[in-house]
Amino acid sequence: MSEVDYSVELSVVEGRPGLREIEDLITKPLESKPDKKFFIAISITLTMLMIGVIGLGLTVYYGIGMWGNNNPVGWGFGIVNFVFWVGIGHAGTLISAILFLLRQKWRNGIARFAEGMTIFAVMTAGIFPLIHVGRPWLAGYLFPYPNQHSIWVNFTSPLLWDVFAVSTYFTVSFVFWYVGLIPDFAALREKTSNKIKHIVYSIFSLGWRGSNKHWQNYEMVYLILAGFATPLVLSVHTIVSFDFAVSIIPGWHTTIFPPYFVAGAVFSGFAMVQNVLIFVRKIFNYEHIITIDTLEKMNKIILLTGTLVGYAYAMEFFIAWYSGVQAEQFTFINRAFGPYAWAYWIMISCNVISPQLFWFKKLRRSLVPMFIIAVFVNVGMWFERFVIVISSLSRDFLPSSWAYFTPTATDFAILIGSFGLFFTLVLLFTKALPVVSIAEIKAVVDGAQPTHKEH
Repeated sequence: MSEVDYSVELSVVEGRPGLREIEDLITKPLESKPDKKFFIAISITLTMLMIGVIGLGLTVYYGIGMWGNNNPVGWGFGIVNFVFWVGIGHAGTLISAILFLLRQKWRNGIARFAEGMTIFAVMTAGIFPLIHVGRPWLAGYLFPYPNQHSIWVNFTSPLLWDVFAVSTYFTVSFVFWYVGLIPDFAALREKTSNKIKHIVYSIFSLGWRGSNKHWQNYEMVYLILAGFATPLVLSVHTIVSFDFAVSIIPGWHTTIFPPYFVAGAVFSGFAMVQNVLIFVRKIFNYEHIITIDTLEKMNKIILLTGTLVGYAYAMEFFIAWYSGVQAEQFTFINRAFGPYAWAYWIMISCNVISPQLFWFKKLRRSLVPMFIIAVFVNVGMWFERFVIVISSLSRDFLPSSWAYFTPTATDFAILIGSFGLFFTLVLLFTKALPVVSIAEIKAVVDGAQPTHKEH
């Protein structure tokens, strides 16, 4: 068997870089010092983060009364933001695990970055239940542990189910992400001339030598983790939907929520990944790795899941009518034509109408239109959670207890801070770790494997 000549120019989807050139291109952001654009970007995100920290500080010092919550709207921006960020975290595992099991090679250029965004989105989401309990310093009691007083958590509470679902999802996603990084840590170990970096990469590469046995074990573990992570994509947001579906509140007490929430999570997650990848491919010159073909496939998935979400919206009205329950019927008419009609129609415009533009191939393959549509999708999905939470709570069974929810400056500060935290972590990720998997890209480059054409 002849060895692969790394100096030979080998074709990728776009362009013909060699394997060495690919490795140099992917590792270049890690070896170069941050430029002016990076400092400007991280200054903006850190400013947003500080706004959120101030909002959190006011919340902890003065209490939840700093938020716009009232009676009967006991859930406000805290739960809206939690469900939104958990949804953003779904695309990473879907791209990595499910598409890996389906042997979709187009995922290789974007899987690593999507996995990282999953970790950061779940970390951001975890803040909101923590502060929404009102006493975050007692959050340790949410986890069941053996104790001499036999004081246990309420296992019948769907909010506790969230603790198990999200923590399990984060753990598995983090392990899945780290295992994929091991071959790249070894490549960075061999490439760096910095002694400290060499030690760090040596520790995290776990003694990886790239032997046949190492690759066999790696591929088996990666396959097992992918198989284990796949049902989590479906289960986590299903359990999040149970926060609403197991209640008797009109507009929540419905069995359509689990598939509806999962489709919405994949919908918003892919839109966020696409948004950030457009910047990444331009800044780091990854156009031939994160190709237009890859972005087009992501846009097709956004179109599919957006259509499913639109179908779910229509079915909610049908089910309310078919049930004959007056409170359910009123809830959905109130959403469309009541005091929160402005939020409802923003949701419909962004989530149902704007993705339909992806039926046109020219728009699916044009960076500016696809970026704008994906921004609309994320705006619409945030408003979807707002409509679900606020409109049902503000118009309950008793008209005498109806009230209008008005968010406060603290609510908006924490929302801005959550985006600041997320994008700060994304920026640090681009300078600390390879955002594209070196090993996976090399594996799909044309000519990476000997062909033995003479045989």
